[in-house]
Amino acid sequence: MATASLRERARNRPWAITTVVSAVGYALVAAAFAGVFPVPEIETGTVNLLADLIAVVNTVALTSLLLGVLFIRRGEVRKHRAAMLSAFGLIMLFLVLYLLKVGGGFEKSIVIESGQFLAGYAGIVRPAYLAMLAVHVLLSVVSVPVVLHAVVLGLTHSPSELPETIHPRVGRIAVVAWTLSLSLGVFTYFLLNHVYSWESVARSGMVLLVLAVPERRPFD
Repeated sequence: MATASLRERARNRPWAITTVVSAVGYALVAAAFAGVFPVPEIETGTVNLLADLIAVVNTVALTSLLLGVLFIRRGEVRKHRAAMLSAFGLIMLFLVLYLLKVGGGFEKSIVIESGQFLAGYAGIVRPAYLAMLAVHVLLSVVSVPVVLHAVVLGLTHSPSELPETIHPRVGRIAVVAWTLSLSLGVFTYFLLNHVYSWESVARSGMVLLVLAVPERRPFD
C-alpha cells in the first residue's frame, strides 16, 4: 500500500519528485567539489582507474541510450523502457564514481607538449578542447531535471498513457542533450588521457590548487 501510495504521489506531482531528486544530485556534486563530501583520499593510480571506469560506463550508457531511441522508433516499447532505464542506472553509477574521483582525488587539466598530436596548433586545440568540455559539463548539469522528469513519467504511467503526457517531448529533448553530453565526455576523456598530457587540479575546501605532476606520456 505504501509503495502504491508513493507511486500515486509521484504520478500526480512528477515535477516535485524531479525537483527534489535534482536538488539532491546537485548538492552532492557541489559538496564533492567543495571538498566537504566525506570521501577517503585516493591516489593518482586510483583516480586514473576511476577515470577509465567512468569512460566505460558513459560509453555503455550512450549505447543503451541510442538503442532506446532505435527501439521506440520500431514501436518496441518494452525494449525501449529497458534500454532507457539501463542508461539511467549507468548514469547513477557514473555519479557515484565521479563523486569518489573528485571528492577523494582531483580533476585534470590538459597539457599539450611538444611532439604530441597537433602540438603546433596548441593555441587552437586547447580552446577547442575546453569548449567541448564546457558544453559537456553544461549539458550534464541542465539535462539532469529533463532526464529525471522523463524517467519519472515513464515509471508512473503505463505505455498507453505516456503519449498523453509530455513524456515524448521531454524525452526527445533529454535524448539530444544526453547524447551530446555523453559523446563529448567520452571524446574529451580520450584526448586528455590518451592523446595529450595533464596536470592535476586538487580541491581542498573552497581553495583551488594547481599541482605539477611528473610528465605523463600518452598511452602510459
